[in-house]
Amino acid sequence: MNGVGGAGDSARARAAAPAELTWGEFGEGETEARRLADPAAWGDFVLRGRNAAASYHLGVVVDDALQAISDVVRGRDLFAATSAHRLLQALLGLPAPRYRHHRLVLDANGDKMSKSAASTPLSALRSQGATADDLRVALGFAPGAPRFVVRLS
Repeated sequence: MNGVGGAGDSARARAAAPAELTWGEFGEGETEARRLADPAAWGDFVLRGRNAAASYHLGVVVDDALQAISDVVRGRDLFAATSAHRLLQALLGLPAPRYRHHRLVLDANGDKMSKSAASTPLSALRSQGATADDLRVALGFAPGAPRFVVRLS
């Protein structure tokens, strides 16, 4: 964990954490699935970058605790990061929120649609004739086939 004191700090941090770290993962309903965290799979992760006060991992963990966040909803692409977050929460004595990792919206090539990837924005889809119902169908919120190309993972 860069920014703490050098190489090997993450191994010492993991050794100081509880023997079993888990989190509650919620899907479409209220049934909780307990997930086992594996922060060792991340190896050393950055806590503070050269030009930042805190990394994403440290920032979201502390921010969630300060705001008393009870439920975290984010994409499946961040599922594995939850192990690192649970480690930080345990070491800092912070509460563990409930988590839900939703499906991602993928383009026709199977790549995640996002602003950082310069994907087609919703406004462009709407200007191409996509309706709110079309978007709900494409996102899996309604039965039927979408009128534009979007895949969900």
